[in-house]
Amino acid sequence: MTEAAASTPIQPEPSEKKHGFKMPGAYTILFILIVIVAISTYFIPAGVYDLNADGEPIPGTYHEVDAQPARIIRDSLSAPIEGMYGIQDETGNVNAFNYGELYGAIDVALFVIIVGGFLGVTMKTGAINTGINSLVRSLKGREKLMIPVLMCIFALGGSTYGMAEETLAFYPLVVAVMIAAGYDALTGAAILLLGAGIGVIGSTINPFSTGIASGFADESIADGLPGRLVMLVVGSAIGIFWVMRYAERVKNDPSKSLVFSMKEENEQKFLSSSAGEVNESLTGKQKICLILFFLGFLFMMYGVIPWSDLGLGLPTLWWWFPQMSASFILFSILIGIVGGLGEEGLTNGFVDGARDLLGVALIVGVARGISVIMNNGQITDTVLHWAEDAVSGLSGATFLILLFLLFIPLSFLIPSSSGLATVTMPILVPLAGFAGVTGFLVVSAYQFSSGLVALLTPTYAVVMGGLAIARVPYPTWVKFAIPVVVALGILSVLILLGGNALQS
Repeated sequence: MTEAAASTPIQPEPSEKKHGFKMPGAYTILFILIVIVAISTYFIPAGVYDLNADGEPIPGTYHEVDAQPARIIRDSLSAPIEGMYGIQDETGNVNAFNYGELYGAIDVALFVIIVGGFLGVTMKTGAINTGINSLVRSLKGREKLMIPVLMCIFALGGSTYGMAEETLAFYPLVVAVMIAAGYDALTGAAILLLGAGIGVIGSTINPFSTGIASGFADESIADGLPGRLVMLVVGSAIGIFWVMRYAERVKNDPSKSLVFSMKEENEQKFLSSSAGEVNESLTGKQKICLILFFLGFLFMMYGVIPWSDLGLGLPTLWWWFPQMSASFILFSILIGIVGGLGEEGLTNGFVDGARDLLGVALIVGVARGISVIMNNGQITDTVLHWAEDAVSGLSGATFLILLFLLFIPLSFLIPSSSGLATVTMPILVPLAGFAGVTGFLVVSAYQFSSGLVALLTPTYAVVMGGLAIARVPYPTWVKFAIPVVVALGILSVLILLGGNALQS
């Protein structure tokens, strides 16, 4: 799944020594922000809005109240823990938050861990890896078709469960096949990076970006789905066109390759090994496991969609994180049984997968600590008031464009997609309400911007690790990918403006 916080930048060999500034990790950045926010409670006036019957802020009713500055050391340390359980005041009562009750982030964190277990069980059956390997073998001799087919498959993985780190295992195979077919290493790297990356940008039911952001925005994961589907389909078409155009140019004239100077080295590296040989095919059990894998996400999608509000006559289950978590546990058990893992294999696979995403779950609590400090210090409404003044008079369209641009530097500052959603949604969703912008458009703006940044950021191990495996220099990748990123950025703005126009 895509989660920069769960990964670390590729490190140099032990013999190399790097000097100079190194960007701190997501945990460090978030904790520094907690301390900064705690200090700011001494300088930012405390204040609140009056609320309407639905618990929403009434514009123009902001007024200052007595200051409640944070105890910097104690509150900075306890805020992430309180963020997991829910904010409590000195009497043990839950404070107002996001103009409703603040429930702890524990439901989101536990959901992330359980989805990790679900992915771990599925990966342990070998169904996903073998399925893609079998596809590569079946298309041997028709490698040109592999570009759209594989990019669509990786995009589907990115869109449904945030496939990112999982792609690293396929670089030797895909790059070797592309070189053998007369293309180059960059073509293979682009299939994986753009395929899965665009899928993440157009996440439909991705629990690690759309799910978490929607939860903190108090929106259904189904809200805004049409716009995200447009991004997935049109964005994937843009990526496929760009990669196929480049690949065809390289095949007709190898000197046009952006990595032509490394051609002989790459051919020797990849074609002299067995990286492109595939001897496995899907078993009957693995095919059923793949069906169950996708059914798990389809059931989640059905469970959270308010069908009664859509007038389609289908029963609405009103699922949220507890029900979705239980559903993934059920499908984990079914996949383990069908895959023949046995009791030990099933539990070990689940625990290993859950362990891989433990860092993501902890990030949610640490990030939520920022909201804890702001709410206990009663400065959240003050920040909203300042922002309300700043956006007053702005149209919803102008606000959305500014919001989309704002998320770009924030995505660099907070490289964890889950952490970014946790920090920003409680502030920006109420602010969007002042501009007449619905919450799901804020979620989409966050998702599009953070996904675009993840295609290029050099601090992301999926980018740097994949390029290192494919032997593609980072500057070369940036030169190749910039036109696609610009095109996807324009598409993102158009989708956001279209969604806002439909809501007006």
